[in-house]
Amino acid sequence: MKIRVNPITCQAHGLCAELFPEWIRLDEWGYPIINPETIPRVLQAHARRAADACPTLALLLERE
Repeated sequence: MKIRVNPITCQAHGLCAELFPEWIRLDEWGYPIINPETIPRVLQAHARRAADACPTLALLLERE
């Protein structure tokens, strides 16, 4: 599983980085910078929680 962000719908709330700091950090404007690697199974529940909590639904989970 990988996670990506839709830059058009993202409004830089930063909630994703708070919920999934192992994989997402914020740039100087508050937009997410996402680790492009495959998410380990032990962290996939955190990825789902972050994607589900995104207020603009800008985070997308992709199965490989």
